[in-house]
Amino acid sequence: MSTMTRVLLIDDHRSFRDAVGYLIDGQSDMRVAGSAGSLAEALPFLDETDVALVDLGLDHENGLDVVKEISTRRRGQTSIVVLTASRRQIDFALAVANGAAGMLHKSVNIDDILATIRRLASGEAILSPAEMVELLRLAGQQRTRDWEAQGRISQLTKRELAVLEALSQGLSDKSIADQLNISHETVRSHMVNILGKLGVDSRLQAVLFAVRNGVVSVEPGPVK
Repeated sequence: MSTMTRVLLIDDHRSFRDAVGYLIDGQSDMRVAGSAGSLAEALPFLDETDVALVDLGLDHENGLDVVKEISTRRRGQTSIVVLTASRRQIDFALAVANGAAGMLHKSVNIDDILATIRRLASGEAILSPAEMVELLRLAGQQRTRDWEAQGRISQLTKRELAVLEALSQGLSDKSIADQLNISHETVRSHMVNILGKLGVDSRLQAVLFAVRNGVVSVEPGPVK
């Protein structure tokens, strides 16, 4: 890395980027290489970046995908620090598995951000080997669960997916039957198949499973 550490800020809130960027540019040993609200905006700055600060909660794209893309493109030439409002350890684990060197909560003091940038610029590891192994283990477990979940979802027919979508809208069996132009008995038959294929015990669990895995979105209203 160069003597002057070049920092790329990727966050969908310009006010946050401007505030952090102002403080970074005020340091004698670092400067802002670029400021972007998305991966597309960040790409022109990547080749001139030593440390990238990436927000996980981007509006229109998954921050984890951004981390992975930067890591793949730069192959160790750019250290990535994830900034997030999340406190879930699994988010940290998945970020590290995708190539992040460390993670900071957005509530941290700016001095902590500057200190982290300096540590990475000097070649210091943010995580111990034991911490890295544990986070990669957690990420592996999550990915296995995601793979298994997608396998279950792939067993659902188009009609069963339609019933599940209707169920997520809080519709009763009668309303689902009317909406899909099928009989009440057919709705119940589909529900039995859905519960069996997803490996859950109730309709509510089926909806939660589907929402958690991005199959449906929940509309206001009770599940009947």
